[in-house]
Amino acid sequence: MNEDSIVRKLRRNAPLIGDDCAVIQTPRNQDLLFTTDFSIEGVHFTRESSAEQIGRRAVARSLSDIAAMGGSPLYCLISLALADWTDPHWIDGFYRGVNKLLRQTKTQLAGGDISHANQLVCDVMICGSVGKGKALRRAGAAPGDCIYVSGPLGGWRHKSDISPRLDIGRKLIGKATACMDISDGLALDLHRLCLASGVAAEIDSVPLMDGATVEQALHDGEDYELLYTAHPKRRVPGIQIGTITKGTPGALRYQGRKLAPTGYDHLQPRS
Repeated sequence: MNEDSIVRKLRRNAPLIGDDCAVIQTPRNQDLLFTTDFSIEGVHFTRESSAEQIGRRAVARSLSDIAAMGGSPLYCLISLALADWTDPHWIDGFYRGVNKLLRQTKTQLAGGDISHANQLVCDVMICGSVGKGKALRRAGAAPGDCIYVSGPLGGWRHKSDISPRLDIGRKLIGKATACMDISDGLALDLHRLCLASGVAAEIDSVPLMDGATVEQALHDGEDYELLYTAHPKRRVPGIQIGTITKGTPGALRYQGRKLAPTGYDHLQPRS
């Protein structure tokens, strides 16, 4: 197994791969969206997870960012640093998981890089597009807007699979006043949305996945549902959980009590 043999195998389903760069035509009347996410052994997964699951989840995390902007994914770049414990069978499984999700979302694998490291590291970059000036952003929520999530929450303990909410994101174009995805916990991410919009928020209830607690849904992260706001007279999909209010930007309350905007932070020390 070497880098060239892996590239030759990938080219069977990804004709854009093979040169030093992929050559892409810019879509007309569209804004381009770019996002990237690491998936790191011991941080985002363990080697006990199946290769297919690791590959699918790595791509799904970046696709969720495209969904949060109301966009459609176009192209994917994957850089993979392989650890010594991987082998050709594992690599085949990894790209099997990648390609299944790319086909489902009509995204083309356009390239990447292959190297080696002491632990497995994957970096997925997605390029997408959205109508010019139509992208959903975190800024824009106003007092009186309703707060929604696209599905029940529970955090990483209860979410073994990620389904990027691309369909819902596109339906929110022209309807949502602000939007983002929930990657670091509802409390922390709603705090970020409120800071960007210069508003506060009151959460009335939190829809929970089976077995999940409110604490886990508020603070654990890795839900990858959409979090968005809309005018109360505007009909949008999803589950209403609260209301945008006037107040100190970023301040949160849950059922009348002050809520700390804590969640998963990669830069905080861990035991």
